[in-house]
Amino acid sequence: MTQVDEGQPVAERERRPADQPPAEATPGSAGASRQEFGQAEADADADSDSPPAVVRAAAVGEVLAERYRLEEHINNDAAGRQVWRGVDIMLLRPIAVVLRAPGGDAAQEMLAAAVTASRVVHPNLIGVYDAIDEVDRAYVVREWIEGVSLRQMVEADGALDADRAIGISHAVADAASALHASGMAHGNIHPGTVLMADDGRVVLTDARAGSATNDGDVRAIGGLLYYALTEQWPQKEAGPTALPDAVRDEYGVLAAPRQVRAGIPTHIDDLVYDLLDPKVTLPSADVLAAELGRLDVGPEERGYGPLRFSDSLPEPPRQAPRKLMYGVAAAVVLAVVGLTLSAKALTSKDEPGSGGPTTSAGPSSAATPVVDPVVYTLTGSQIGLFDPYGGKDETAGLGNAVDGKKSTGWKTDHYNQNFGPGGIKPGMGLVIDLGAAKAVADVTVVLSDNGASVKLLGGNTVPDQGALTSFTQIGGALDEFNGTNMVFSTEDAAQVRYLVLWISGIPRDPEDGSNRYQIGVQEITVRVK
Repeated sequence: MTQVDEGQPVAERERRPADQPPAEATPGSAGASRQEFGQAEADADADSDSPPAVVRAAAVGEVLAERYRLEEHINNDAAGRQVWRGVDIMLLRPIAVVLRAPGGDAAQEMLAAAVTASRVVHPNLIGVYDAIDEVDRAYVVREWIEGVSLRQMVEADGALDADRAIGISHAVADAASALHASGMAHGNIHPGTVLMADDGRVVLTDARAGSATNDGDVRAIGGLLYYALTEQWPQKEAGPTALPDAVRDEYGVLAAPRQVRAGIPTHIDDLVYDLLDPKVTLPSADVLAAELGRLDVGPEERGYGPLRFSDSLPEPPRQAPRKLMYGVAAAVVLAVVGLTLSAKALTSKDEPGSGGPTTSAGPSSAATPVVDPVVYTLTGSQIGLFDPYGGKDETAGLGNAVDGKKSTGWKTDHYNQNFGPGGIKPGMGLVIDLGAAKAVADVTVVLSDNGASVKLLGGNTVPDQGALTSFTQIGGALDEFNGTNMVFSTEDAAQVRYLVLWISGIPRDPEDGSNRYQIGVQEITVRVK
């Protein structure tokens, strides 16, 4: 039996007769939850095209694949799969094991889903560690989550406040965006597949292969928001589940959230209704995640500037179909008008007949000049490898990451395991020395592929391992997991000398025959004020 890379998502491993070829993989995913909600909560609403199969008897204490010991049978899901709590005896960590019978061709959708899920690294997606086919039965090993599902949370405590509902939906939209960037859709987003982990994470589980679409996922996120705010699920708009349908009028028209529960802010009511309105053009998951991220802040940070929703802005009539992102267009118009008026105000002070002063009244009346960011030209001598947990030997091509050309870049070595907790190392990255403390306005990073987990740190001491906690993060959560083009920016330019681009997760290299992990940094552009 092939040895598994310790602690990492792996491709499907098979125990098949030599003359039986493996079936072709199809997109999908998998997830796990804890005993308190049956560990099969994520599958409770799943439809099964065939009667539940009988899994070959498994017993407490049995060790699967010479590594995974079964500790407790938790439940059976709607498709007849057994869900077990277990222990990875190699890494001594809790796991969830999902078994089904038979294996072979009948288990290919489940196994292929696990393989696909293992390739997408994201904090809001369930971790999948192994997928094994023994022909007469098959099983998937995945992360064990201590927590409760959104469905159980709402059933126990009632509807959530708007801020909590937005926060959960933001996390799910981020997860869906990561899946979509990898080329797959989830297809099974509902209150049972969204888990609230005890460590504070929101974890999306149990994606489905087949006819899933990106638009269907975005629509379902609207359904999650509706459910969290009203305790009702819009089956017609967001997909059928075992939950009761939402309130409708005599013509079958869905009631707006504010009609079901008083006190929901108007801008959130509009957002939810637009996501569920088939006449409205849906945004992509990453655009929706960005919009939810702007709402997912504390009251002291919440503003109503460009790209934010506001009760004070004029509301389009609901009778007329409109784009979900009308707020973006309005913000652009307001920004252009504001810039025009500002320009006129600044120039009119020196124009005869303008009514403004023609002489300086001293420093207190002088307009503060607006300084636009400019590109800071980097040379190859200013970039280095930041590898506090590794061999510090992956220096070839470092200068290509700042040569002004996206066609060239620096790449990590190929790794049999990913980075991150339980991986080959927590991460690695690049360090840029600006020569002196500079006001960094933004940094644009172009990567070679989707699926990397990256953040940007800044500080004024020579970075070592401690910089990962002592340096200031530049940009927020929206600047992570954002495809191949990332922009890390701050409203107030950060005065730093050193920039650390920290990579804590990398995707598999699709061109590598051994399916190993690798990422490249094609270009880094720094702008300063």
